[in-house]
Amino acid sequence: MKRILIVDDSQGWVDYHENAVRLLFKNEVVIETANSAKEGVEKLMLSIDEPYDIILTDMQMESDYLPLYAGEWFIKQIQYMNEYKNTKIVIISAASNIRAIAEKYSVDYIPKYNCRNEGAYDKIGEL
Repeated sequence: MKRILIVDDSQGWVDYHENAVRLLFKNEVVIETANSAKEGVEKLMLSIDEPYDIILTDMQMESDYLPLYAGEWFIKQIQYMNEYKNTKIVIISAASNIRAIAEKYSVDYIPKYNCRNEGAYDKIGEL
């Protein structure tokens, strides 16, 4: 069973992603959520012995990490942890530079404007 963490400061988007992921994995998935990058790191630490398989993160959350987006700071924290070296990271954001950020950190991405299109979450199902 896949373990997934969804990190977004908008509860509406958290719910949307959670529903999409449950449909994709036919409810055979454990999903946890966090509403900020800081809370996301806390979840990572609590799950260090059983790391998440997939992490979905927004970019534009709390402003504590400027000039980085909070989501970019969060990705850096994930990639520092050896226990998460096999975890797939997917940025789901409305940030205009989402592709550049994804390439910089070698992660996948889905623009938020594309989320409601059929097949938008397919790359997550392939992980």
